[in-house]
Amino acid sequence: MTYKDLKNNIDVDKVIDPVVITDNTASVGSIIDTKGFGSVTFVIAVGTLSDSDATLTVSIDDGDDASLSDAAAVDDAFLIGTEDLASFTFADDGEVRWIGYSGKKRYVRLTLTPADNTGNIPVSAVAVKAHPESVPTTLDS
Repeated sequence: MTYKDLKNNIDVDKVIDPVVITDNTASVGSIIDTKGFGSVTFVIAVGTLSDSDATLTVSIDDGDDASLSDAAAVDDAFLIGTEDLASFTFADDGEVRWIGYSGKKRYVRLTLTPADNTGNIPVSAVAVKAHPESVPTTLDS
């Protein structure tokens, strides 16, 4: 059977719970298992950035170990978009950015690293897994 809707062709996983970053400590996302899917898109949303010069840099790691003990920065050839374009500056209040992954490794992880942050950065992120091997996809929770 063919499913022409989005719901039956994706799976969404929580990456970073809604949180307020109050310093320069990186927010390391949950490890996403890509088994059964051909791509992952990370969707990142921020609220109002209260610091006038803070930045939030996006990076993506991948590997074959479930704990990502073999994690390495993803080669740009496997990114859909760029980490620079998915990152935020203090002027990006209330924005949503995304970056895709189409690599061959089974596990992938998003990290958000703030710099020059002395205020608050409200942020959250999800992973949208797409191009499933079989449809319909099932709801995890």
